[in-house]
Amino acid sequence: MSVGLLAVVDDVLSAAMKASAKTAGVVIDDAAVTPQYVQGITPARELPVVGKIALGSLVNKFVIIIPIALLLTAFAPWILPFLLLIGGTYLCFEGAEKVLEWFGFAHGHEEGARDERKLVLGAVRTDLILSTEIMLISLASLDEDMSIWMTLAVLAVIGLAMTGVVYGAVALLVKIDDIGLKMAKSREAKVRHTGARIVRSMPAVFRVISVVGTVAMLWVGGHLVLHNLAEVGVAPVGDFIHAIEHALEPLGGFVAWLGDTLVSEIAGLALGLLVVGVVLLIGKLIGKRPSFTEGGESPAAAHH
Repeated sequence: MSVGLLAVVDDVLSAAMKASAKTAGVVIDDAAVTPQYVQGITPARELPVVGKIALGSLVNKFVIIIPIALLLTAFAPWILPFLLLIGGTYLCFEGAEKVLEWFGFAHGHEEGARDERKLVLGAVRTDLILSTEIMLISLASLDEDMSIWMTLAVLAVIGLAMTGVVYGAVALLVKIDDIGLKMAKSREAKVRHTGARIVRSMPAVFRVISVVGTVAMLWVGGHLVLHNLAEVGVAPVGDFIHAIEHALEPLGGFVAWLGDTLVSEIAGLALGLLVVGVVLLIGKLIGKRPSFTEGGESPAAAHH
């Protein structure tokens, strides 16, 4: 009995490790995107907010994504690409908003953007899309003859592990400056100097994280849109992607990946800007205050 249980656990863990290896890129994107949502709040609330987002991520995975993914895979697999198209478009929209902020178009509602509840909801919405891709990639990597219960167990392990990795990394990122401050008060000179360097470097680190997170949003969003347009039968998009992959393959795997990433990034930015324009136009037509006004500082630019 115990031997059989250990064998099952070993099979589950092995399948989870194999499937999750293919999601590494999205996991990195998730870890890069999330710290932006914690910026602009008081240091004392940073870890509680990360905890709320992590809890929302678990709800996303176990209450929404896994049950729906299993049902749709069994009964209506043709819907999945359309759902990913919608999710990818949303990521492109969010990424384009960040890019506009870089060029002096800041949100007109800065106080609301710093509201903890809205920050958590925004982060959980973005996590829903990234987590959906993580879980769907994992699901597609599993053996087709695997039982429903084994599949569920593997996805549960992946969901827990990925949430722990992503939000553990996020918690470390948002609190590392506090660690630096404590080190700067040490009696040891080397520890003090190291702590001071950490504190001085954190503004630049968060600027880099903000840029990486935005690039990740546009990359993942553009990739989801392009590849799922091909999946739903938009032949020119599929032909274009295959032509690029075919042209770059002789140059090596890294160059081919870089080319695909660049195309996804450009497509994501173009689509995101288009959606932002449509949203602003609709807002203007119904008399709603525009989301962007010239000038002002991006809430994401401030930490502490």
